[in-house]
Amino acid sequence: MQIVVAGQGCVGLPLAVRAAEVGHQVVGYDVDPHRVRQLAAGDSHVEDVPSARLRAVLDTGSYTATADADALAGYDLAVITVPTPLRDGVPDLTYIETSARTLGDHLRPGATVVLESTTYPGTTEELLLPTLEQASGLYAGVDFQAGFSPERIAPGNKRWSFEGTPKLVSGIDAKSLEVIKEFYDGIFHTTVPVSGPRVAELAKLIENTFRYVNISMINELATLTNRLGVDIWEAIDAADTKPFGFTRFTPGPGVGGHCLPVDPLFLSWKIQQELDVPFRFVELADDVNQNMPDYVVRRVVEALDKRGLDVDGARILLLGLTYKINATDLRNSPSARVAELLTGLGADVRGAEPNIPDGAGTELTLRWVDATPQEVAAADAVVLLMDHSRFDLPKIQRHAAWVLDCRNRMSGANIEVL
Repeated sequence: MQIVVAGQGCVGLPLAVRAAEVGHQVVGYDVDPHRVRQLAAGDSHVEDVPSARLRAVLDTGSYTATADADALAGYDLAVITVPTPLRDGVPDLTYIETSARTLGDHLRPGATVVLESTTYPGTTEELLLPTLEQASGLYAGVDFQAGFSPERIAPGNKRWSFEGTPKLVSGIDAKSLEVIKEFYDGIFHTTVPVSGPRVAELAKLIENTFRYVNISMINELATLTNRLGVDIWEAIDAADTKPFGFTRFTPGPGVGGHCLPVDPLFLSWKIQQELDVPFRFVELADDVNQNMPDYVVRRVVEALDKRGLDVDGARILLLGLTYKINATDLRNSPSARVAELLTGLGADVRGAEPNIPDGAGTELTLRWVDATPQEVAAADAVVLLMDHSRFDLPKIQRHAAWVLDCRNRMSGANIEVL
């Protein structure tokens, strides 16, 4: 089939490359010319798609990257994998709408459009279909097929591969579901059909809201048990010995990325708009997680004070600035807020992020350094925000005067855990 994947980020590129590998002719469409040039040169910006894999499908001609909308003509099936950010607490579906208009301009009878971007229940039927119909002059369910299939990307996950993760699929009618399922059956080991797009849209939000709420509960508990003098990490390990009825979550300096800090609020916004009632669990979870960087900073200030040091003028080294372990993604990372708060208090803040050399392409306003023994020893306080495998933690512990370990990876007289 002739496939278009609109959006070549961390969701779209793995899908496009996998579809090309299984025999489809794939056009990877993106409005960012720089990204397109990078992809066309065989340089992958997504950690789960090595450049060698990208170059292989480029060499066979089964994948092309383009920013030219005219190259989309003649597609059999198109997948929308564009971002859906929040703007002042309100879902911004501009990228979906723009993509739908572009695809609608080239939509022909018998073709299929699938939305993968995370969004609130009703988006496929209330936004995607009308936009496609208006742009094309065709009618959904009569002239073309459509549906929703939520992405389940987990960057760096070694246990669950892209194609090994079960894939939810839905269609606006039986024919749409048949076509969409057949396509994804060739991509994924397992597909799970559901009754319609609203169910699939809600399922994705349930998945991330479950994680968000449970992380917030553990985060708040960590702030309380520290004052109670109880080791939250040991208690979690103990609870984790129960073989049923418990899912392990651990504390941290906050949540980040393109999903967890955003997706649950899509559902909260929709419920407030449609039902005029709050989704209290999400609102509370958001409040807890938004304030975790403040708690981290408070712990640092208190520790400095106990040692007779003022945070104003103190040299503080932050280790691991991405939102996820071993990742290169800084989106919504709590490290930015930690750095901002400490800088505002007058601290000399430095950051070590081995996965982003020299902070290239980032907007964090701090001094980028390597976690050398000299840099660690010179710091009045070291904060381990993300425990990347490239950090030599025993060496860091050996040279640091004091460490706030937000990941429970070290122990000793100079170590405090979150």
